[in-house]
Amino acid sequence: MIHLYELNGYNIVLDVNSGCIHEVDKETYAVLEFLRDKIGEGIIFDYDKENLVAEVKEALAGKVAEADIQEIMEDVFELSDMGQLFSEDVFKPLADELKMRQSVLKAMCLHVAHACNMDCEYCFAGKGEYHGEAGLMSYETGARAIEYLIENSPGRRNLEVDFFGGEPLLNWEVVKKLVAYGRSREEETGKNFRFTLTTNGLLLDDEVIDFCNREMGNVVISLDGSPETNDRMRHTKEGGGTYDLIVDKFKKFAEKRGGDYYMRGTYTRNNLHFAEDIFHMADLGFKELSMEPVVAPPEAPYALKDEDSDVLEREYEKLALEMIKRRDEGRPFSFYHYTIDFEGGPCIAKRISGCGVGTEYVAVTPEGDIYPCHQFVGDEKFILGNLSEGITHPEVREQFEKCNVYSHEECGDCFARLYCSGGCAANAYHSTGSVTGVYGLGCDLHKKRIECAVMMKVDKERKRNRVNV
Repeated sequence: MIHLYELNGYNIVLDVNSGCIHEVDKETYAVLEFLRDKIGEGIIFDYDKENLVAEVKEALAGKVAEADIQEIMEDVFELSDMGQLFSEDVFKPLADELKMRQSVLKAMCLHVAHACNMDCEYCFAGKGEYHGEAGLMSYETGARAIEYLIENSPGRRNLEVDFFGGEPLLNWEVVKKLVAYGRSREEETGKNFRFTLTTNGLLLDDEVIDFCNREMGNVVISLDGSPETNDRMRHTKEGGGTYDLIVDKFKKFAEKRGGDYYMRGTYTRNNLHFAEDIFHMADLGFKELSMEPVVAPPEAPYALKDEDSDVLEREYEKLALEMIKRRDEGRPFSFYHYTIDFEGGPCIAKRISGCGVGTEYVAVTPEGDIYPCHQFVGDEKFILGNLSEGITHPEVREQFEKCNVYSHEECGDCFARLYCSGGCAANAYHSTGSVTGVYGLGCDLHKKRIECAVMMKVDKERKRNRVNV
């Protein structure tokens, strides 16, 4: 299977199963379009080469010269023989086996606070309380959670713990003690902890910044863009805006930290032209940015709609073009969904299996209940068990053991399947009622992000080669 598209003046061809990227001229693009429509998911060596060349010449007569077609087809056959074009999908038969490699726990979202000092309109967590009672995790529960992660991660050395909420800085003393506890267990258990923190920034101060810079492998900070955009959805408990309360703190944090953070925003139907909000954050000096589409009940006034797809896709293209411009001018910034390692990873097991929700990764509440991930917390249908008894509802976990890119029927003919791994199970459930469903709008947007990321890679390589000539 191949995917062809034109963007920013480049004719780009992706070989889906091998991951190879080709930038071609318009004549080759026309030939490959014909072959794509004829072959589809097939492989080119299943066809009689001489007859196939004749078919191409007949179909493209008057559009591409016969001599050019002959030369192009020779290149096509060579690339096909090398497994770089119309390559075979050798992964589908191995999907269940590869998914089983995710059966060992390695990461935990530790809900140290089911409470928040903000009142964001779109909050999926019920204003930080996850539709239950407000509460803070005790040190004892957190330490037991870390022990649970240690005990249930045989064969794993590197473990991850994300301090999450609500707002985790409301329970900051416990966070610090839990980091110390985790570090105290590393040598004896042979484990290495990578701690991360997600915060809205209201309580960010020098002591928090310095501690995070020492101990946190990554920090996610939350801002939606310009003052107008941010304050429309992200409020204080009293209903006021939050931009002016946090932006200078975030600037200080980013300056002292340097890297290994993400400024994460959410866009809604209120700011469909979200690229401008990303540019605003970049202009403030933030270098590592992310902006996610809101997932909300369809009746919510800020919910995205299917008809928004075209304008949102144009925004992603606008973002990519501006990022190229700023990169070439020596003032680059990164965008999470465009940060793809096309050469080194992730491994094929991860590409097929996804984030490991419910298998490699779980969330733990202040009461010690275990859920597949933070977006399922509070939905009793998805409780896996608790720290005291372990997994008491294996049938819930089994749903996620079956989650891989090939368990989604809609993914079978999608060029992006080995980049998105079938998408987010929580988004699928909340939009379709099934963890193996597909959130259609989110899927369309992710495909556009992949196209933009690939185009940016092509542009970078083209300019690098031009300089080296």
